[in-house]
Amino acid sequence: MMTVAARFALLAALLFIAPVTVPSSTPPAAAASAREIDADVRATLERFYSQVRGAGELLSRAQGVLVFPSVVKAGMGFGGEYGEGALLIRGRTIDYYNTISASVGFQLGVQARSVIIVFMTEDALAQFRRTNGWKIGVDGSVAVITLGVGGAIDSNQVRNPVVAFIIDNKGLMYNLTLEGSKISRISR
Repeated sequence: MMTVAARFALLAALLFIAPVTVPSSTPPAAAASAREIDADVRATLERFYSQVRGAGELLSRAQGVLVFPSVVKAGMGFGGEYGEGALLIRGRTIDYYNTISASVGFQLGVQARSVIIVFMTEDALAQFRRTNGWKIGVDGSVAVITLGVGGAIDSNQVRNPVVAFIIDNKGLMYNLTLEGSKISRISR
């Protein structure tokens, strides 16, 4: 259940987004059908594979992959972030999820990004799936992986049970956190 402050921040962000025209290259954050989410997840993974060497090997070793093709963040003093995605296990969609967060502080504008969360162990995946409203930093720790231009992943060096990648239209993003984001199962 969202706190009153989180609801207010999300409402403020949504009111800010309404009059703003989002570029056509950025998918809207409106509720999507299962078919639309699945298509966007596939496109996001293809982009990830083409941009990051070793991504295919890493994801083939993963127990589960949670992909949010478009997480839109907007703010004007208060901020909010929302996106919908799917959990894949062995390449098949198992469930659909949303991610939501709120923030307060200096912020102005709209930004879209893709988030890929990789569950490397069966225990981490099981804990995520049995928690209703999984909050990053509280229910589970997520290590955000950053790579330089032309970087590659050595899947043998990934030691964290849950890792994440954040990608925008220009490629892998740096110095971002997912702390405080709440991920909940949705029906589609």
